[in-house]
Amino acid sequence: MAAQPEPDMAVEVQVHRSLADIPAAEWDACACPEAADGGPPDDPFTTHRFLSALEDSGSVGRGTGWQPMYLVARAGGEAVAALPLYGKSHSQGEYIFDFSWAHAYERAGGRYYPKLQAAVPFTPATGRRFLVKPGWEEAGTAALVEGALQVAENNRITTFHVTFCTSEEAERGREMGLLHRRTQQFHWENRGYESFDAFLADLSSRKRKNIRKERRTAHDFGGEIRQLTGDAIEPRHWEAFWRFYQDTGARKWGTPYLTRAFFDIAHETLRDDSLLVVAERAGRPVAGALNFIGRDALYGRYWGCVEDHACLHFECCYYQAIDFAIARGLATVEAGAQGEHKLARGYLPTACHSLHWIGDPGFRTAVEEFLRAEARAVDQEIDILTSYGPFKQTGEDHD
Repeated sequence: MAAQPEPDMAVEVQVHRSLADIPAAEWDACACPEAADGGPPDDPFTTHRFLSALEDSGSVGRGTGWQPMYLVARAGGEAVAALPLYGKSHSQGEYIFDFSWAHAYERAGGRYYPKLQAAVPFTPATGRRFLVKPGWEEAGTAALVEGALQVAENNRITTFHVTFCTSEEAERGREMGLLHRRTQQFHWENRGYESFDAFLADLSSRKRKNIRKERRTAHDFGGEIRQLTGDAIEPRHWEAFWRFYQDTGARKWGTPYLTRAFFDIAHETLRDDSLLVVAERAGRPVAGALNFIGRDALYGRYWGCVEDHACLHFECCYYQAIDFAIARGLATVEAGAQGEHKLARGYLPTACHSLHWIGDPGFRTAVEEFLRAEARAVDQEIDILTSYGPFKQTGEDHD
């Protein structure tokens, strides 16, 4: 039976420079205790196997600007909480943008980098960041925050950031004195749909017709679109997707974040967590989208192609994801960062949360004032965008 917090129970926090130093069962008992029943984890990205794939492939670590500094809190010799923590020398691959903060602080004579980042690298998906065992939410979170701030002090680091945390964690962190930031993404919500047509029936006539047209156009590319997961994903599919990923990464980021080795490791350890949507023409993959599967959500991550075909991006990334979510009974599809074009395709604006510690009192005050103004703007944007969503207004007739 797992230890339960006692008022006088000592909690010790240790820094680990590699996940190889932390047994997978120990980490996952904190990260995904729900998966002990043999089912999928709530969040596939904080599992030992996913974070290890990033580290073992060289996608994080020396030379990447993401230096692992994982925290594990133990009580009575048992791990009760963990934190995926990284020392950062830049702000790339985070999707909660603080470039302006860094520039302002450095113009004022401060040193913004290195900083501490509690996150899943390159992954703008909401999930628990303070990986605490049930019953340890308050004590475990407090121990991890204290541990992170001690790491910051020991290394003369001036900021600590927790990105894409849950709303519950945001509230707990705010109570502990961390600054709360609200941003937004576009998510699709499953309202108990039995089919894609049932989802379309909820949309306005114009949006419904447009989606049907886009799907027909996409499927006219001259090939076949397949959904692959588990053992249906073969090494050749990862090889093809690496080419897609390189093309997109080179255009968006300059240098792709993930290495080729990541996809080899994914084939060995992450196949069951993955949904690969592949468009093949004449037996050759020409486009694809990579998603990761949670217990109740599908997370869209990467898209790429070697041929351009009208509407194929929308089909592979958005409509196939909705098809899969409906078939699996998943509650949501998170379509990744940015992209107002997702709104017309049934993905509505949803608040995302992050937490920030600023060591310099004057800089903290400036950031806090900025966050208040930004939160008001984000809330207004969510309201406005939602009002322009594709769903039928009350009283609108079907076709």
